Amino acid sequence: LKNIKINKVLKKIERPNLERREKAKSRKIEGVKKVIAVGSGKGGVGKSTVAANLAGAMALKGLQVGLFDGDIYGPSISRMFGIEGLAPLVEENKMIPVRRFGLKVMSMGQLIEEERPVLWRGPLVHKAYEQFFYDTNWSPLDVLVIDLPPGTGDAQLSAIQLLDLSGAIIVTTPQDVSLIEVKKAINMFRSQNVEVLGVIENMSYFKCNQCGKVHHIFGTGGAKKLQDTMNVEILGELPIHPLLSISGDEGLPVIFREEDSEPKEIFLKIAQRVM
Repeated sequence: LKNIKINKVLKKIERPNLERREKAKSRKIEGVKKVIAVGSGKGGVGKSTVAANLAGAMALKGLQVGLFDGDIYGPSISRMFGIEGLAPLVEENKMIPVRRFGLKVMSMGQLIEEERPVLWRGPLVHKAYEQFFYDTNWSPLDVLVIDLPPGTGDAQLSAIQLLDLSGAIIVTTPQDVSLIEVKKAINMFRSQNVEVLGVIENMSYFKCNQCGKVHHIFGTGGAKKLQDTMNVEILGELPIHPLLSISGDEGLPVIFREEDSEPKEIFLKIAQRVM
C-alpha cells in the first residue's frame, strides 16, 4: 500500500513536468538550430571537461558552436576558457557571449567573484536559465552545448522545461557507484521525452608513457554495462591524461592545443559521431 501511494505521488509530480516539456518544444532560441545537454549522475566525472572539448571539437569540424555553463553553483567553464570575471557586453537588452577559440561562451563565472557562493533556490536558477537562454544573443549557431550541473534536480528540470532539447549526452566513469547514478540521469531525460544520444566514459584507462601498457585504474566495462542494460550508445572512452587537467587549469582546452594527443583525437571522433 505504501508503494502504491508513493507511485501516485510521483505520477502527480511527473505529469506537470511533461506538460511543461511539451510547451518547451514550441520555444526556440533565436538563431540556434540544435541544443544538446551534457549531464552526469554525480560530480567529479569530468563532465565540464567533456562539454568544453566536445563543443570545441565540433567547432573545429566547421560548425558554429555555443557553450553555456549551466552549473550556476559551481561554474568551471569560465576557468577552462580563461574568461573568469570577464562580464559579457549588453547590446539592445541582450547579453553578448564572449568569443573564445571560435566558440560563443557564457558562464556564471563571468558574473561573480570566484570564491563567492551563489545562494539561490530553484526558482532563481530557473529565472537565470531563462535569461541566459533567451536574453542572450546566441545567433547564429548550429548547436548550443549546455554543461548541466551533476544530478537530477532543479537545474536539469529547468533546462528541460525551458528548451526544445535535441538530445542529451551522459558522462560517466567505469565504477559501479557512478553507473548507479548515471542510470538515474538517463531515466530522467527519457521520462521527459528527451533523447539520450549516448554515453561518454571518462577516466576509462591510463596508458603508461614508458611501456605503453594500459591500466584500468577504476575498473573496466562500465560503459558496456550501460549499453547492455540501458540500450545507450557508447560515444567514446577517454583516458586519464595529464593534458586534460593541465589544459583546464591553463584556460586552453586540450582540443585547441597545437600538439597532437590521444584525448584530442578521441574528442574529434566523438564530435563526429554526435554530429
